[in-house]
Amino acid sequence: MMKTRSLPVTPDGRYFVVRDRLWRCANPALSSEEREGLVGELMKARREKGVAMRAGDSAAREKARAAVDDAKRRLGERGKVWWTDGAKDWNRHMVRNTPYAEWHEGLGRST
Repeated sequence: MMKTRSLPVTPDGRYFVVRDRLWRCANPALSSEEREGLVGELMKARREKGVAMRAGDSAAREKARAAVDDAKRRLGERGKVWWTDGAKDWNRHMVRNTPYAEWHEGLGRST
């Protein structure tokens, strides 16, 4: 996962927080080479989606959207969770509505 600024990551390493919302982190069990390759695929698909949208090409946009989804699933950011303890997936939930609320409040900042 590439970030240009430091974002808070939950103590269990499952989520990072952007604008008070939880987003699932990539699977830490992926090798750095595998993660870099998948991030490269993700960025390529996002660029292709933008090109298709600007061109008004809905077929190409849908193909690129599917490629984005595939890369995110292979990274572990979507789909089946990568942890094995049976904990609920809080991806895309507002942090205040999750078990991470107290931790986030303790940060003393809005992210």
